[in-house]
Amino acid sequence: MSAEFTDYDTSEYLENEQDIIAYLNAIAEYDDPALMQAALGNVAKARGMTQIAKDAGVGRESLYKSLSKDGNPSFQTIAKVIHALGGRLAIQAA
Repeated sequence: MSAEFTDYDTSEYLENEQDIIAYLNAIAEYDDPALMQAALGNVAKARGMTQIAKDAGVGRESLYKSLSKDGNPSFQTIAKVIHALGGRLAIQAA
């Protein structure tokens, strides 16, 4: 008996605003910038990377690279992406 494996793509399961907010809030609990970077990439992919890049004022390929595992986005890029996704940054006590 052989097992079949398929690739898992989180972006395929982010179907609505509530899913996205819950996902990003869950990821934020880990306090891991690399994980948040990947999560923002998943959300941008779910929403449409081309549109998010346009709304954020960055190139699509640049955005893919910035939000990839090996990317190193600036805080400004992260803030623009969050804004383009319809979100905002908030600080609260730990």
